[in-house]
Amino acid sequence: MAGGKLSPRQRMINLMYLVFIAMLALNMSKEVLSAFGLLNEKITVANVATGERNQAFMDGLAVKASDEPAQYAAVKAKADEISQISDELDNYLTTLKSESISKIKDPSDYEVMDKADFFDQRFFKGDKYKAEGQEFLDKINTYRTEMISVLSDPALAKVAGVEEIKASIESNFSTSEVTNRNGKKVKWLNYNYEGFPLVASLTKLTQIQADIKTTKSEVLQRMLAGQQAAALSFSNYSTLLETSKSAYYAGEQFDGSIVLGRTDESTKPKRAELTLDGRKLVEGTDYTFEGGKIKLSVSAGSPGDHKIEGNLYYGEGGDETEVKVDRSFATISMPNSAVIAADKMNVVYRGVDNPMTVSIPGIPDNKVNASAAGLSKVSGSKYVMRPGAGRTVTISANGTLPDGKPVGSKSEFRIKDIPSPVGTVRGEDGNGGPVRMERQGLEISSIGAALQDFDFALKLNVTGFSFKVSGQPTVKVNGNKLNGAAKSALKRAGRGETVQIFDINTSISGSSVKLKRTSPVFIELTN
Repeated sequence: MAGGKLSPRQRMINLMYLVFIAMLALNMSKEVLSAFGLLNEKITVANVATGERNQAFMDGLAVKASDEPAQYAAVKAKADEISQISDELDNYLTTLKSESISKIKDPSDYEVMDKADFFDQRFFKGDKYKAEGQEFLDKINTYRTEMISVLSDPALAKVAGVEEIKASIESNFSTSEVTNRNGKKVKWLNYNYEGFPLVASLTKLTQIQADIKTTKSEVLQRMLAGQQAAALSFSNYSTLLETSKSAYYAGEQFDGSIVLGRTDESTKPKRAELTLDGRKLVEGTDYTFEGGKIKLSVSAGSPGDHKIEGNLYYGEGGDETEVKVDRSFATISMPNSAVIAADKMNVVYRGVDNPMTVSIPGIPDNKVNASAAGLSKVSGSKYVMRPGAGRTVTISANGTLPDGKPVGSKSEFRIKDIPSPVGTVRGEDGNGGPVRMERQGLEISSIGAALQDFDFALKLNVTGFSFKVSGQPTVKVNGNKLNGAAKSALKRAGRGETVQIFDINTSISGSSVKLKRTSPVFIELTN
C-alpha cells in the first residue's frame, strides 16, 4: 500500500489491510472473521513457545553468570535490561487485548467480533487521540527508543548482526505516517486501528507481541554468541617472557622467549599448590586468583635467586589436570639511602591528616623507623603527619641492612595553613563574577563554602552569615539558608540588582582547626 521498498512484515500487513477493506466493502462473511481468529490463535501459540524459549535462555544465562561471573555477569545484566523493556510492552498489550474482549461471552467466537467499537472508542475522539490512544503510541515509541539505546551501547558494538536488529526494530515498531492506496499520508494509529473489526485489531496486537518476543530472542542469542566468541578471542591473551634465569650479566646473550598466556576468568585454576623456596604459600595470604592469573603477594626476601614451585590444577568434578610451576626471580642488593615522599605534594598542611610514605628499598617495613613531630605510623610504610606549630618539619628515616650496617636520611617539609574558603550558593562560588539566579531560587538555596584547588576532601559546615540588599539593613542569619528577615529584604531588591552574602562562618566537620576568613559571594537577581 505504501510506496518504496517494504519489509516482509509490512507487506504482510498491507495484504491484511486489502483483505480488511474488501471485507468491509462486501459486508464480510463470518467465515473470514473466523479465519482471522484462527490466525490470531496460531500466532498466540507461537508466542507462547517463543516466550518459553526466551525464559529457558534467561534461566540458563543466570546459571552461567553465577558460575562464571567474570565472563557472563555483564551479558546477564544487558539481558535483564532487554527483558524488562520487552516485558513492559508485552504485558501492556496483553492487558489491552483482555479488556477488548472482556464483554464477549465466548472469546473463541470470532464471528461476533465484527465491530470496530472498542478500539475506535478507546483510541479516537473525532480527529484527535484520546489519552489511551496516545498512551498506546507512547508505549510502542518507548520500546523502540529504549531498545535502540541498549543496542547502541559500545559494549554491543562488536556483536554480529546488531545493526540489522536495530534496523528491524526501527521498521517493525515505527509509528510514522503511512501512505495509503490513494497516495495520501495517514497517521499510523488511524491507518492500523480505526474502523477495523475487533478480531483484526486483536490479530495485529498479537503480531506486535510476536515481533517483541522474536526480537528479544534474536538479541539474546547474538549477545551470548558474541560473548562466547570474545572468550576465545586473542584479546584475552597477553604476552609473557620466559627466561632460563632471572638476571643476566652485561654482554651475556639473552635467551628469553615471548609466549602467549590466557588472562581471562575462564582459565582460572580450581586450586593451586605452590611453594616459595620450599615454604608453602597460603591462598588469600600469599596469593590470590585474579582472572586467569595467580597474583602473588609475598616478600621479595634476601638478595639472590628465589624459586616458586608447585602445580596448578584445572578441570571439573573429580578429573583434574596438573600444570607444573617451576619459575624463579631475583632480589637485588639493598640500597644505602632512604626514599621519603609526600603522597600529596611537597608540603604538609596544618589541621589535616597528611598521608606519607616512608620506606627504604630492600629493607622490610617493620625494620624501618621514621620519626618527626606529629608523625604516626598507620601500617607498613604508611604514616600520617599532623603538623603543629612552626613553618617546617623534618622527618628522619632509619633502617638496618642485613649485614648490620645502619642506613638513613632526613627530609624537610614546609608546613602551610589551609587556604581561605570561598563562599558558595547552590554550590557555585561565582568565580569571575556574581552568581546569576532567580529570586525564588535564592530563597531556598543553601549557603556553603569550598576550598578551591585543595588536595584534601574536607567537609565544610556553614553556621551563619550576613545578608545585604542595597538600601536595606544588613541581616544576620543563623544556619545556612535565608531566614524570614533576609527573605523580606530580598523581596525589595530589583531585577538585575546584586545582593551580598558575607561574614560567612565556616568550620571543618569534626575538627577544631580555625579556618581563615571565608570570602563573600555575590548574587545577581535575574527576575
